[in-house]
Amino acid sequence: MAQPDLILTASLRPAALDARRGIVRLHPEILTALDLRPGSPVRLAGRRITAGIVAAAAADVSRSLLYADDLTLGNLGIRDGGQVTVTPLPVTAASRVTLAGPVEIVAAVSPEMLRLALLGKMVTAGDDVSLLPQDVLPDASVRSLVAAARHSLANTVGYAWTSTLLTVVGTEPADSALVTMETLVGWEHGPVTHGSAAVGAPGGRAATGGVAPGGPGAGGASTAHAVDVRAAGEPAGDARQVEAVAPADAPTVDELPGLRAQAEELTELLDLGFHHREVLNQLGTDVSLGVLVSGPAGSGKSALVHAVAAQVGARVFPLWAPEVAALTNQAAAERLRAAGAAVRADGPAVLLITDVEALAPADEPGPVATVFRQVLAETVRAGSAVVCTTGRPEAVDPALRAPDLLSLRIGIPLPDPALRREQLTVLTRQVPLADDVRLDEIAGRTPGFVAADLAALVREAGVRAALRQKSAQTPTVAMADFVAALEVVRPTTMAASTLELATVTLDDVGDLVEVKQMLTESVLWPLTYPDTFARLGVQPPRGVLLYGPPGCGKTYLVTALAGSGRANVLSVKGAELLSKWVGESERAVRELFRRAREAAPTLIFLDEVDALAPVRGQASDGGTTDRVVAALLTELDGVETLRNVVVVGATNRPDLIDPALLRPGRLERLVYVPPPDGPARKEILRAAARNVPLAPDVDLAALADELDGFSAADCAALVREAALAAMRESLSASTVTAAHVAAARRRVRPSLDPTQVARLSTYAKTHS
Repeated sequence: MAQPDLILTASLRPAALDARRGIVRLHPEILTALDLRPGSPVRLAGRRITAGIVAAAAADVSRSLLYADDLTLGNLGIRDGGQVTVTPLPVTAASRVTLAGPVEIVAAVSPEMLRLALLGKMVTAGDDVSLLPQDVLPDASVRSLVAAARHSLANTVGYAWTSTLLTVVGTEPADSALVTMETLVGWEHGPVTHGSAAVGAPGGRAATGGVAPGGPGAGGASTAHAVDVRAAGEPAGDARQVEAVAPADAPTVDELPGLRAQAEELTELLDLGFHHREVLNQLGTDVSLGVLVSGPAGSGKSALVHAVAAQVGARVFPLWAPEVAALTNQAAAERLRAAGAAVRADGPAVLLITDVEALAPADEPGPVATVFRQVLAETVRAGSAVVCTTGRPEAVDPALRAPDLLSLRIGIPLPDPALRREQLTVLTRQVPLADDVRLDEIAGRTPGFVAADLAALVREAGVRAALRQKSAQTPTVAMADFVAALEVVRPTTMAASTLELATVTLDDVGDLVEVKQMLTESVLWPLTYPDTFARLGVQPPRGVLLYGPPGCGKTYLVTALAGSGRANVLSVKGAELLSKWVGESERAVRELFRRAREAAPTLIFLDEVDALAPVRGQASDGGTTDRVVAALLTELDGVETLRNVVVVGATNRPDLIDPALLRPGRLERLVYVPPPDGPARKEILRAAARNVPLAPDVDLAALADELDGFSAADCAALVREAALAAMRESLSASTVTAAHVAAARRRVRPSLDPTQVARLSTYAKTHS
């Protein structure tokens, strides 16, 4: 029977989790009409033919629209509003997919990593695809592998991995097909994945990607269409050959500014273990060459190992842990044993295992982790070196830190402005810079950036300079190119943050002079001048609590702080960290502060903090908030130093917050944001009307005197309503007159509660 189809209108409005992941959304009734279920593949026909995975849109959206992202519309060859024919497709697993991409991506991304990035996507020859992996996968073990691949992509490619596009050169079969863990994925004229990579024990089911049961069945009935490809496994002794990397391809230590201390420590260890064993024997001792290198993604961990190995004359045998973890248990064990044997037989040599947490997770180490520890111990005992890298040391099995395994840990911190300046100097060595380029300023505007992020920034600035000077004889990269690049390149440590900040500063905040001064001293100074605090021998404030009536500008003040200071910002609503599952809320708090430390200098903004940290012992939630308060106290004033991180909380009810959180060393500075008085309301009105063309008859000072009981938000709403009144009168209006303001005055009412204002004022007097 012929498959049903519908002609719909494309709408460029994807959900955040769908963007550039090959997902399209349809009204639930349209899914039913086409006999589809979420996760089913569909054929999409515009000017070109492509395919995608369907998901259900909200029930209140239009039935005539197909919601898609810019990548899907580009593959269809249409724009927003174009016509698309949607037809159900049977699930066909791709046996082979070949792709092409930028040279630097092909060199950095292995076929195994590429397969995990494409897992669960429908691919069609000629399509563009992204490296952004699917976020919803049916198999828990596959989800962990995809998460590891996401981390590795950020580590090897830097922030550019989120925006890079690849081209599908060909697929087998030739029609649109689904990428599974059985698919052979490779680069055009380059390497290809080797065999199947089934997950779990031998004979277990291979990963199916993002396709869920459902879809068009025979005779019009819905049947299961999950791809059920059995893993062939890999017989013993058939492990993939582990090959060494040529030393000539390694960078030098001089090309890794900011890592010289770490390079010296690792060089001394490897040189002693490889070339001076006789001295150790004479002293009756030995040295263990097991090393764990930890640091943020893109900080240069693997490059450090390659540079040091080349310096001491050792070969490097690289192994990507998520690739091994994706194999069956038997095949993974064979691969690990083969790697260990290859390193031991070709000394001096270093076995480099990247993203080791995938092989030896802290939560549930499995059989492969046991084999890995055995291979690691045998290799280190034989006098060879094993260096493991990770961006999440807390996720690595603690058993690996045993004296006979990874006895030495080398940490790579985030670069400070001076180191970023040095890294930019190295990265721009071959770049013709214009005279107006100020690397010091760029270094100051890139908090949280690691080496890979700075390389992406330089690359993006070069692209913008090339677009601007296509016909120039001697093109140069100008400061404006770097400024434009900073708008799109974000630090890898902030890749998971979706916070969009307005371009406002404290100068845009009307009045509140004393409050702004206190916030400048308590928040901006510790983030901007940490060396001054160290020189004076004092610890900067850990946190600030903003409290005051609703609508008086607490959140706006934090937004302005973020715009004024050169710091990353992590914003979270208090209730967002709470979970009904035991331990998840505390984990969310730890993860929040871990990300903050990685992206330092960082400002953490906890809005509605009273919902997150109420007085302990009074909540009826089974102790969840009590444990969250304990986790917050530990992070703010625990053993682990909270360096270059400032926490700002905001609340309307400071009396509901646990008192322990307000002690010195925690949210120690309490800043009252009062309702505006007459002069303050005048400044707020002036700031709100900065871009509004007011007629000469509008007297803001007189208007401010009339607005008793108005909050800052009410004053801004009044200006906005006056502009709307002018538009209602005439869409061609050029000014906002006093009559429009009077009309707005009748619509906008004061929102401040006198009782609440009095209570907060009393609290401020007793806690000042």
